[in-house]
Amino acid sequence: MTRHPLAETARRGLLRASDATLRLSAPLRMQPDFLIVGGQRCGTTSLFKTLAQHSGVARPFLRKGVHYFDTSYDEGPAWYRGHFPVAATSRLRRGGRRALTGESSPYYMFHPLAAERIARDLPGAKLLALVRDPVERAYSAHAHESARGFETETFERALELEPERLAGARELVRADPTTTHFSLQHHAYVERGHYAEHLRRVEALVGRERLHVVDSQDFFDEPVPVFREVLDFLGLPEQPGIRFEQHNARRRSPMAGDLRKSLEEHFAPHDEALARWWGRTPSWRR
Repeated sequence: MTRHPLAETARRGLLRASDATLRLSAPLRMQPDFLIVGGQRCGTTSLFKTLAQHSGVARPFLRKGVHYFDTSYDEGPAWYRGHFPVAATSRLRRGGRRALTGESSPYYMFHPLAAERIARDLPGAKLLALVRDPVERAYSAHAHESARGFETETFERALELEPERLAGARELVRADPTTTHFSLQHHAYVERGHYAEHLRRVEALVGRERLHVVDSQDFFDEPVPVFREVLDFLGLPEQPGIRFEQHNARRRSPMAGDLRKSLEEHFAPHDEALARWWGRTPSWRR
């Protein structure tokens, strides 16, 4: 859904005005128990909004995705913690029971420094990662970035430009952790689909037991058993009345057949690597 420009301006103003309050109130607020770390355009919003319906989950206010561990780390831990519910209020609303809280920032899984920051700052948090057919993910990401004004090239041209746009980006961010790299965040259509590479890196930093992977197509096709696995991972009981809806889908024209075939061939070894790491075949390769 596209926000009206005036509504978006007002929202951003509210976010800026709230920053001082967030920092001051940080000691009273909950620490995040879970993070949805990616991937972008893989159903992260849908999973987050499904989890937010559970009575045992207290969602952050103003920002669903705080983007602290990728592009806002210099804001500091008080600013980050200030985004989450007040602990006492959350317990009061639930009759004294402690809820879980978390956020969804799909750049975390891909950002060069986010996983190690998470491992250091939130040693007990659990991470949820979603994967999707990387060909469809790349095409969807291009439509998304184009609609936001961050991409002006055609999909085919953007794929041609990707190696040049991303050249040295990871090294640059690692050399200067305060750096934000526009193309690394907005133009990594192919590289973000190398799921096994990113998941192995996250696993090495946080441990396999703290990382749960969801196949987004399975989640949309058979949400009840897939969501049950998510709840089990987070230690939450099943709850009736949960609505399963798909959010942030964008209409787009069909992809050219030859381009699709080329991308499928490119991703084939990466999909095989994902299957070996995960111990299961992803939906788009069954």
